[in-house]
Amino acid sequence: MSVFKRAILCALLVFIVGGTSFNAEAAGQRIVVKLNTASPIGPVLNLLNATVLDVISDSNLYLLQVSQLPSLGTLTLNLLGIEYIEVDTTLSGPTLRTLGLVQSKSAADWYRLQPALTRIRAVQASKYYDGYGVVVADINSAVDYGHPALQGHLTGGYDFVTAQGSTYAALNQSSGSFMDQSSGSFLDQSSGSFLDQASGSFLDQSSGSFLDGAPLLNIVTASNPAYGHGTLCAGLIAAVAPRAMIMPLRVFDDNGQADIFTITKAIRYAVKNQVNVLNMSFGISTNSRSVREAVAAAIAANIVVTGSAGNANTSTPQYPASYSSVLSVAATDMNDKKGSFSNYGSSVSVSAPGVNIISAYPGGYYAVVSGTSFAAPIVAGEAALVRSKQVTGITDAMVRGTVNIDAQNPQYVGKLGEGRIDVVSGIGK
Repeated sequence: MSVFKRAILCALLVFIVGGTSFNAEAAGQRIVVKLNTASPIGPVLNLLNATVLDVISDSNLYLLQVSQLPSLGTLTLNLLGIEYIEVDTTLSGPTLRTLGLVQSKSAADWYRLQPALTRIRAVQASKYYDGYGVVVADINSAVDYGHPALQGHLTGGYDFVTAQGSTYAALNQSSGSFMDQSSGSFLDQSSGSFLDQASGSFLDQSSGSFLDGAPLLNIVTASNPAYGHGTLCAGLIAAVAPRAMIMPLRVFDDNGQADIFTITKAIRYAVKNQVNVLNMSFGISTNSRSVREAVAAAIAANIVVTGSAGNANTSTPQYPASYSSVLSVAATDMNDKKGSFSNYGSSVSVSAPGVNIISAYPGGYYAVVSGTSFAAPIVAGEAALVRSKQVTGITDAMVRGTVNIDAQNPQYVGKLGEGRIDVVSGIGK
């Protein structure tokens, strides 16, 4: 950079008062900087007195640590070659709780026959298409690779938390909802009962013995806020799409925290590794441009993207589920009624079971949980089945194959997507 141009930039930093500006007041702030193609990072580091923490080279995205950042006007940003700057927001939230644990049965995938998955005809659909040749990436917390229900279902993933090291994990601010859990009541326990038994017999099947020999243990609240969430979501993908391969991408640490840049990096990783389906069972309240662009890149790469609509019982859009072309998933119960916690609204694409869902839990157990976090991977599993049948038109096929549930939800007509998924209809059978 010439001496003359540097002088202009310094003057602009001091005197500019008009135009679009970005300002980070807190010392030690982490920011995400997107540079235009071929723009050097050096002048930015010099003028902002910044340090590079991480980079996504093929996206020209940099994670910087700054001690203090002055307001930058539009002209200054242009001269520096900066496309945009945003705060690297940290996501955090309450502890994941489970209703209870179920002891292992002889068949590791026995929970595939649970009423919720039977209702959407998941097992029946897998007799036609089972997800063979499809890779489903799941951005989540750590996964129990040794769980019997996941054996043969996992492919190589990536642990971004371990890779980035302890110093990288310094927190800035909390503005999100970890793993899509509402702070009020994560589990949808109507009337305070152990299981939300809409008909008085939630676990009944035709044989009346769905859980015979599998006694429920005590309620567990793990000290690790993220504990179990990744395993639970992976278990549901495996249950719906038994021959698909699941790529675990860990972005949430043991404190249940992640940040915008790491999430962006994981999405870009999934695109680079040519996955077919991407599930995101978490919520961000900030409309992050770097995350939004990464999701758009995934959509452009013909990746089916699913996301949890949120558990705040509100119509306020949650990101990344509400981004364009993402299958935003609301949660329903066994009677096709909206889960009391589930978000709703025009941004929702489809609904899926998300109340009292059984899935794999670390240590060889199975847990009963509720949340749109668990409805989303069920839809991701359906996407894998449809993808094993056809290369294009997957989302449209899934939406067309839904069951209308307006009669069961008169207060939410047009606000729970096109309806509750039916996997057999979704694959066109």
